[in-house]
Amino acid sequence: MRFAVEEINQNRNLLPNFTLGYEIYDSCATHVGGQRAILAALNGPEEAQSAMCSGTAPLLVVIGDSGSSQSIVVSGTLQPFRIPMISYFSTCSCLSDRKKYPTFFRVIPSDDYQVKAITRLLLQFGWKWVGMIAEDDDYGRYALQGLLREFRNIGVCLAYYEMIPKVYNQRRIHEILRVMKQSTAKVVIAFAGEGELYPLLKEYMDQNITGIQWIASEAWVTASIFTGSHFYPFLGGTIGFSVRQGKIPGLKDYLLTVNPLRHPKNALVQELWGVLYGCFLQTPNGTSQNFPQLPACTGQEPLLDTVYVDTSNLRLSYCVYKAVYAIAYSLHNLISCEPGKGPFQNSSCADPANLYPWQMQQYLQEVSFIISGEEVNFDEKGDSVPSYDLINWQRDTSGKIQFINVGMFDGAKDAGKELFIKEDAIVWTGNKSQVLVSVCSDSCTPGSRKAVRRGEPLCCFDCVPCDDGKISNQTGVFHCTPCPEDYWSNTARTECIPKAVEFLTHDAMGLTLTVISVVGACLTAAILLVFIRHRNTPIVRVNNSELSFFILLSLILCFLCALLFIGEPTVWSCMLRHTAFSITFSLCISCILGKTLVVLAAFTATRPGNNIMKWLGPKQQRVIIFACTLVQVLICSVWLIAAPPFPFKNTQYSRSKIILECSVGSDWAFWSVLGYIGLLACLCFVLAFLARKLPGNFNEAKYITFSILIFCAVWLAFIPAYVSSPGKFTVAVEIFAILASSFGLLLCLFAPKCYIILLKPQKNTKQHIMGKVVK
Repeated sequence: MRFAVEEINQNRNLLPNFTLGYEIYDSCATHVGGQRAILAALNGPEEAQSAMCSGTAPLLVVIGDSGSSQSIVVSGTLQPFRIPMISYFSTCSCLSDRKKYPTFFRVIPSDDYQVKAITRLLLQFGWKWVGMIAEDDDYGRYALQGLLREFRNIGVCLAYYEMIPKVYNQRRIHEILRVMKQSTAKVVIAFAGEGELYPLLKEYMDQNITGIQWIASEAWVTASIFTGSHFYPFLGGTIGFSVRQGKIPGLKDYLLTVNPLRHPKNALVQELWGVLYGCFLQTPNGTSQNFPQLPACTGQEPLLDTVYVDTSNLRLSYCVYKAVYAIAYSLHNLISCEPGKGPFQNSSCADPANLYPWQMQQYLQEVSFIISGEEVNFDEKGDSVPSYDLINWQRDTSGKIQFINVGMFDGAKDAGKELFIKEDAIVWTGNKSQVLVSVCSDSCTPGSRKAVRRGEPLCCFDCVPCDDGKISNQTGVFHCTPCPEDYWSNTARTECIPKAVEFLTHDAMGLTLTVISVVGACLTAAILLVFIRHRNTPIVRVNNSELSFFILLSLILCFLCALLFIGEPTVWSCMLRHTAFSITFSLCISCILGKTLVVLAAFTATRPGNNIMKWLGPKQQRVIIFACTLVQVLICSVWLIAAPPFPFKNTQYSRSKIILECSVGSDWAFWSVLGYIGLLACLCFVLAFLARKLPGNFNEAKYITFSILIFCAVWLAFIPAYVSSPGKFTVAVEIFAILASSFGLLLCLFAPKCYIILLKPQKNTKQHIMGKVVK
């Protein structure tokens, strides 16, 4: 600060004909010390002899304080006097509140930006499970609040947070270290000053704790107190954001001119000499002011290459330098104001001879200048441009820790582009080149999702495989994505694949049913040929050969219509399979009904005076068959016109596959055609049952009764089986019912006749049929 003031006073272009004056007070890094210091500045140097707030000195601006807590107190004290202050090291985000701290400025970024920088750093290296240690004051508490706010947005969890007491407490230090050792978090963020952190880190090393990746705040990331070689095994690899480094030309030469003889009243210079040379300065009365136990020295000892004169890594000193120049440029702009173009009422300018602090604040808010290649200005909150250097603690050739710049954070850039890191240049804790992993639970692989453990942070979870029909093709997702309706998840649950399409095709089951259907049709055709060839034999003629031919033809159609149910459903096949099946079965049952009526009428007509057979001649039989079949044709026509069957993709029954089936279109129509066939069958069964005991060696009514009984049994069993069968088995059940009922009719009605015709021709005589065979 003294160097900057003297440099400005010697500059003819900056504040010409004006000289800056200053006073320096020691706040002792405490709230009370800061308040006493500012009151002394306001009331005069002789604080103990002056009435508090008795008057004000011509104080325009205050530079300080270093700690955020002290700055809060000092800024609050200055507010009634509207005196602005510029801090070079107070980073608490709370000081950006213009309502509470309207006169506060700073040349160091707010912790809000440091918190954002740290969260970007955590995301960059995949650290989702971290601990935090902070000093127990506004600086630490507001940093904790800021981190928690950012963590909610990026999915990082805080394993623990511990506050370092302002007054050293060994028991509390041990508690903090115990938490650190027991936690699974391997990354620890430390928001604390070097003074508060030193006792903790000393105990940390005494307990030989290693394997922790420290993330340092700007308060201690470049603290020279931790550069000793004995710190490296425990703190090597520490990474953190620091105030941007700057250059102050001429500062080193200025420091070399300092000695006790040139500054005889400066106690700090005398203390410096005692530290550097281990001696005390002889005062006029022969005693030392600070180190009476040390040997005397002259005060002319040369300042060699020591830490004191090392200006290669200026950070906080550079911030002080910028703060002084911000005041100088603001004053320069104030005195350079042209009348009528000022910022105050009626465009007036301030009077340099009668200057007020609130006028100075106006110019500080608007000041903008370039120093050491960096643009310095303040935003509406009094904060400076947010930029940091990323520092990594590495070991030099002597074994000591050196601070290596491995990147930067520029808050002025677009979101996502603020952080730049040279990852290859970083050395991690334990002198490793690989990034330490710090997660509560390993990331879930594709095909699974996170299931949060009850009562634990979001970062602690179990990995659960995705449910059927859902996938996750990324790591670490909370929810699996449902597949589209026509797709299903693969075995690994990582991608959606088209669902398997299922319908009754020519697989083993379909082929079997096809063969049975064809065999049934061929067998029926063979029986028809036998009947045609033996049509003039008594057994064919007595059983009404014309109706038998009709029944056999309809049974051939019944067997063949089963083939319509095999294969991929189409619009035409869906309409044909149900209508063809219903019409052919109606035709078949109608023929059997006609035959039953003829049998019943034939035996009834043998009674005297009964001429019923004249009403059941061949023409009447054809009319009965046609009329009964026509009713079914009409029902099917209405069905096809109103709500015809259609192909349908059934995705509800089985989630993993698509079942191609024929929707009946109208349930009412479907059950109507089945009901009509059932009605004909029941009527036929009742008539045949009544005629079962009629006399005769060959009673056709018995065979009709058995055939219809089998037919009805098959279709009654079909209903529950049809409703409950899954997928293609529904169609298979329907085909089976068609084939079973067709075989039942065929075998019951025609097997006995074929047996006689082919194997027992001696019984195929009129006498045998009439029961007149002599035994």
